[in-house]
Amino acid sequence: MSAKRGNGRKTIYDEEVRTIVQDLQYSVRQLVRSPGLALTALVSLALGIGATTAVFSVIYAGLINPYPFTAADRIVRLTMQSKAGQTDWINLNGAQVRQVRQLAIVESLLAMDYHAMILTGHDIPENVDAIGLIANGFADLGVPPALGRGLWPSDAVEGQDPQAVTVLSYKFWQTHFLSDPNVVGKTIQLDRRNYLIVGVAAPRFRWYSADVYLPLKLTQDPGLTFIINLRLRKGVTHEAADAALQPLLNQFASDMPKHFPEHFRVQVEGLNDWVVRSIGGTLYLLLGGVALLLAIGCGNVSILLLARGTARQHEFAVRAAVGAGRGRIVRQLLTESLLLAVIGAVLGVFASYGLLAGIRALLPQYAFAPEVVIRINVPVLLFSVAVGVATGVLFGLWPALQLSRTQAGQLAQTNLRRVAGSVAGSRTNNVLIASQVALTLLLLAGAGAALKAFLGLMHKPLGYDPRNVMSVEIPLHDGAFTTWAARAAYFEQMRAKVAETPGVRMAAISSNATPPRNGGKTQFEILEKPSTEEQMTSVNLVSPGYFPVLRIPLLQGRIWSETENQNGSHITVINRTLAQRYFPNGNAIGSSVKLPKIEDSPPTILSAPRMAESWLRIVGIVDDARNDGLGDPVKPAVYIPFTLNMWQGTQILVRSEVPPLTLLHAVQKQLAAVNPDQQTYSIARDLETWITDLPEWQQERLAAWIFGILAWLALALAAVGLYSVVSYVVAQRTNEFGIRMALGAQPTQVMRIVFASTVVSVGSGIAAGLALTLMMNRILESWAGGNARDPIILVGGALLLSLVATVACAVPARHASRLDPMVALRNE
Repeated sequence: MSAKRGNGRKTIYDEEVRTIVQDLQYSVRQLVRSPGLALTALVSLALGIGATTAVFSVIYAGLINPYPFTAADRIVRLTMQSKAGQTDWINLNGAQVRQVRQLAIVESLLAMDYHAMILTGHDIPENVDAIGLIANGFADLGVPPALGRGLWPSDAVEGQDPQAVTVLSYKFWQTHFLSDPNVVGKTIQLDRRNYLIVGVAAPRFRWYSADVYLPLKLTQDPGLTFIINLRLRKGVTHEAADAALQPLLNQFASDMPKHFPEHFRVQVEGLNDWVVRSIGGTLYLLLGGVALLLAIGCGNVSILLLARGTARQHEFAVRAAVGAGRGRIVRQLLTESLLLAVIGAVLGVFASYGLLAGIRALLPQYAFAPEVVIRINVPVLLFSVAVGVATGVLFGLWPALQLSRTQAGQLAQTNLRRVAGSVAGSRTNNVLIASQVALTLLLLAGAGAALKAFLGLMHKPLGYDPRNVMSVEIPLHDGAFTTWAARAAYFEQMRAKVAETPGVRMAAISSNATPPRNGGKTQFEILEKPSTEEQMTSVNLVSPGYFPVLRIPLLQGRIWSETENQNGSHITVINRTLAQRYFPNGNAIGSSVKLPKIEDSPPTILSAPRMAESWLRIVGIVDDARNDGLGDPVKPAVYIPFTLNMWQGTQILVRSEVPPLTLLHAVQKQLAAVNPDQQTYSIARDLETWITDLPEWQQERLAAWIFGILAWLALALAAVGLYSVVSYVVAQRTNEFGIRMALGAQPTQVMRIVFASTVVSVGSGIAAGLALTLMMNRILESWAGGNARDPIILVGGALLLSLVATVACAVPARHASRLDPMVALRNE
C-alpha cells in the first residue's frame, strides 16, 4: 500500500510540474505575440522595482545594517542633556571609567581619546588623525584586521606607558603605503617618535574616522578625560541604561561640577541614532515615493492585462467548455503575471545599479557613518525578488478574477466586444486610472513642496558675504604652546603672516566661528538681571578682523582693537538677536555679561585669567549672521576676543582677490615660515561652496531631485495607463462609432464621446489626489521640507495632470474620429 501511495504522490507531482511547465511555455508565447504590451509592462515594472530596490539598498546600508561591529545595535555613546535641551558627549577620567565598567548593565566598555599628530620623517610633514583606543577595543568590536593584528591588552599594561605600536586604517595604508602587503613590522614616525606597525584595520573598520590607532592608557590623572562607548548587555533598553547610569553620573558631577551642567539628564545614544534623526525620515519617505511609483506601474500592467484579456475571452470560453475550471484559468493568468513580474524584477535589478549611482551622487556628503557601504547585496536582491513576486500577484490577481468570471454559455451567444466592454470591466479601468492619477498628484505635490523648500534655502539671506573667503583649519599638537601668552602670540603671528600672502586682502582668526553653523552654546548671565539655565548664547572666539573679512555690518558701538585682543581684554560684541531679546530698551552698549560655564582645561584649553568669573563689557552690536545652519533661526550670539579661550587649534579666515583655494599652497608656505612643523588639515573650505556641503542643503537637494524624478516618471506612467485605457475603449466601441458616423455624427462628436469616457476617472483621481495630499501634508512638510498645501502647488499639479491626460487621450480619440464607417460596421 505504501508503495502505491508513493507512486501516486510521484504521479501527482509529475503532473503538477508538467502543468507548470506548460503554463510557462504558453505564457512566453503570449508575451511574444504581444510585444508592445510586453515592452510597456516590463518598462513600467522595471522602473518601479528598480527605483524601489535602489532606495531600499540605501536604507539597508545606512539604517538597517550600517556597522560591521559585533552587536553594533547594543553599542551606545554616553551623552547628557541639559535642562535647556543641549546635548553633549560625556567624557570621564580613568577612575570614573573603571566605576562605569562595573555596572551590571555594561557588557564591555570602549574608552578612547583623540590626537592630532604629525607624520614626520618625510620631506613634507602631514597631519594625521590618531585615536587612542583601549587595548581590548579591536577584539571587542569583533572586526578582524586585514593584516597583522589589532591592539592587545599587553600593548597598554596597567602602571606602564603604552607600547609604541600602531594599527593603520585601511585607507591610510592604501594612500601612504600603497597597499604594501608587507607593511606589518615596519615603522611609522609620528610626532618624531617611531611606532611599530602591527596591523592594518579591515576596510569597514572606520572607528571615528581615524588614520591610525594607538593603545590607550587609563591614567589616574582626574583632569584627563576620555570619550566613552558602552556595549549594553542583552535585553537592556536605553531607558534602563539611563536609569542605571544617572545616580553614578550625578556623583561624578558633584566631584567635577565644571564638567557637567546643572540638572542634566543622562541619555545613552545608539551609534546610528544621529543618522536616523537627520535623514532616516527622508529616506523612508523616498521609499514610500518609489512604492507609489511601483503601484502606478502595477496599475498600468493591470490595465494592459485587462485590455489583452478582453481579446482572449473566446479562448477562455473554449477552455471552460472543455472542462477547465475557474481556478485553472486564474492560475494560467497568474502565471503570465508572475512571469512578467520576474522578468521585470530582473530588469529592475539591472536598472537599480544605475539608479543607485545617481542616488549616491545626491546623498549628503556626511549622511551616514564612514563604515557604511551602499551597494546591491544579497539581502537587497532577496528584497527585490520579494517585491517582484508581490507585484506579480498584486497586478495579476484582479484581472485574473475579472476575466475568469464569464461563463462559456454567455460567451457562445454574445458578441466578443460587448462582453469585453462590460460595465464591470469599465469600472475596473476607471478605478485603476483614478488611483494612478491620485498617486501621481501626490508625488507631484511632494516634488513641488521639496523644490519650493530647496529654492527657499538657496535664496535665504546669510547675513555675511562668503564669496572669495576660505577657512584654513590649523591644529596644535600635544605639548605645543602650552602657556596662554605663547599660544596667543603664536596664533596672531600665523594670522599676520597669512595676511601678507600675495592675493590675500585680509585674514582673521575664527577659532569656532566659521558660519553658517558656528559658536559653542553655553549659559550666560547679564549683570543685575536674573538668569536661568535656559538663558543660552552662542560663544564665538574671533579676532577683530573677523567682521570685515565676512562683511558683517556693525550696527552700534565698536569692535575691540588688536591691542585689546592680544591683552585678552574682557569685552564683547553681541548680535542683533541677543540685543533685541535681552535688551529690548536698547541699553545693551555698556552692559555686561558673564560666561560662567566657559571651559578652562590646561594645557588643552587655555583661558585668560579669571575668565569664567569676569564680566564682559558689551562694546558693540553687529547684525545677525546665520550661526545655526540654513534652516533654523539665528541664535543669540556673543563674540569675544579669541585670546580669552584658546583651544588646541584654530581657523584662519582668508578673504582674497582671486578664488581662495588657489592661494592655499601659498598660505601653507607662509605658515611653514612661522613654524616648519605646522600643518593644516587636509581640507580647506571655500565658504561659498561649503554652504552646498551642509547637511540641510544636501538633504533638501536630495528630496527635491528624487521627488522630482519620481513625479515625472509617475506622470509618464499615468499617461501610458490612460492612453491604454482610451485605446481599449476605442477598440471595444469601434462598431458603435461606425454606426454613429454612418448616421451622421461628426468627428468632433466622436472625439467628445472618447474624452467623456475619461473625464470621471481623471476628475475623481484629481479630487482624491488633492484630499490625499492634504492628509499627508504633515509628513511631506516634516521630511520633504515644504508645505504641500500651497495653492500654487496643488493647482499647478492638477492642471499639469489634466494637460497630460488630454494629450494621452488625444491620439486614440483622433483615431476614433477618423474611422471609416464601413470598416467599423464590418467589424460587427
